[in-house]
Amino acid sequence: MTQKPFHHGNLRAVLLDEATMVLRESGVDGLSLRDLARRAGVSHGAPRSHFVDRQSLLDALAELGFDRLTVAVRTALGGAGDLSARFGRVARAYVDFAIDDAALMELMFQAKATGRPGRIEEAAGALFSTLDGALGARSAEGDDESRDVFKMLFAATMQGIAALVASGRIERAQGDRLVDAAMETMLGSALGMRAVTSS
Repeated sequence: MTQKPFHHGNLRAVLLDEATMVLRESGVDGLSLRDLARRAGVSHGAPRSHFVDRQSLLDALAELGFDRLTVAVRTALGGAGDLSARFGRVARAYVDFAIDDAALMELMFQAKATGRPGRIEEAAGALFSTLDGALGARSAEGDDESRDVFKMLFAATMQGIAALVASGRIERAQGDRLVDAAMETMLGSALGMRAVTSS
């Protein structure tokens, strides 16, 4: 008898891992609960004990994606260096994630835009809180609007660079140069000056 690839209780994690691989291979359109059950070696109905339908699976993947990207950003912030060095590492981590998991990144921000599940909003909020912390502590004299615009511009710029690389429009090395140029421009801009808290 073939050994099952999971222990009772971690089927959800196995299904999410398989779903992440399917996203990388064939995008969102390739995802189905029936196929995931086959890949995990369980009955067709087994995934429904964790995901009532395909949409609940997509929502869980979006939440997981935000959690993973937040961990990558926190890790990038953990190293030494000034603001420019730290944000440079964050930018590379963000772009690497968006290239390697392009379909997941698209799914994440589509799910956030719908405002459906609170857990996705919370996971996305954790990511942007981490980015906010990288700008320094907020102060009474701080420009909160500039900070929020800076974070959105950062995300939009990095995702745009990643999309160019993922689509083959530019090479990854050229993408790295664009990341460096973007961060130099953003941090040195009037917006960057208003958004960053001096420490």
